[in-house]
Amino acid sequence: VQLVESGGGSVQAGGSLKLSCAASGYNLNSGGYYMGWFRQALGMSRERIALVDRDGTTSFTDSVKGRFTITKDYDWNIWYLQMNNLKPEDSATYYCAAGPRLEPWAYWGQGTQVTVS
Repeated sequence: VQLVESGGGSVQAGGSLKLSCAASGYNLNSGGYYMGWFRQALGMSRERIALVDRDGTTSFTDSVKGRFTITKDYDWNIWYLQMNNLKPEDSATYYCAAGPRLEPWAYWGQGTQVTVS
């Protein structure tokens, strides 16, 4: 399984970005895997900000709830993190991850940088 993120960049506060996580070697529509979005700010530990459970249920950490959403394109095997009303504290490297259990996560993307000024 390989995960490749894209879509990061620089944006002003209040703006939006849409991150992509393209999966190969695994069919998003097949279930059985947890999917997660994480971020790591400079000098901080990595935190999980979003989780897609194996039954498709999504959940978000409080700091992004109401601003971030997850969508999936099953045809292209891509899942997206839509980020709206971005704040400077959202600046971080964002990672997607997948696996059959929550810890440890089996597969990670390479990360994509988000900078909010």
